[in-house]
Amino acid sequence: LDELALLIGTAGADEAGRVVQRRDAPDHTWFIGKGKAEELRELCLAVDADTVVFDNELAPAQQYNLEKLLGRTALDRTAVILDIFAQNAHTLEGRAQVELALLRYRLPRLRRGATAKLSQQRGGVGSRFGSGETKLEVDRRRIMRRITKLEGELRDLQHTRSLQRKSRARSGLAAVTIVGYTNAGKSTLLNRLTQAGVLVEDRLFATLDPTTRRLSLPGGEPVL
Repeated sequence: LDELALLIGTAGADEAGRVVQRRDAPDHTWFIGKGKAEELRELCLAVDADTVVFDNELAPAQQYNLEKLLGRTALDRTAVILDIFAQNAHTLEGRAQVELALLRYRLPRLRRGATAKLSQQRGGVGSRFGSGETKLEVDRRRIMRRITKLEGELRDLQHTRSLQRKSRARSGLAAVTIVGYTNAGKSTLLNRLTQAGVLVEDRLFATLDPTTRRLSLPGGEPVL
């Protein structure tokens, strides 16, 4: 939950309160129990919260039922991370990947007719998942067309990346990869080694786009 609070802060919101429930299995309707959901609604009113974030994955039906019961936006951890990705992706490929993930996340959560309005109320964190306090504007066919278009664009971009990879392989230079959890210091290390000038911030998922630089090892051997 502490990490979820950091994620929420990175996405641009403030934590107003926490609720924990111990259960043997999630409730299929609300994820948490009905009584706990009522308690959560009272807490939201007390602290004036406009969004509730769950540390677990919510099924589309659970998310919808919670929003209807709570009268405010309900998100899961995946939604918050996608929101952060949408803020931090800058390359053409990165933006396309994030938009594709957002659309795939949103597709099973579409609501039509009279039930559409509440599920489209999006403010603050998760604002990229809807169009504000309006009825549903993007129907299933339009989203599917956009998904198909993005998949085609990504195939083209991946082909270009493959050609670049082959070109690097022909150069005979060894490839070194820096691997670590979010906010572990990968960008800081890359900047220290290669003066890459990559963005460094003390927040989760601040850097999403890949960066390759040439480095001469102490023995003089160049690597990528």
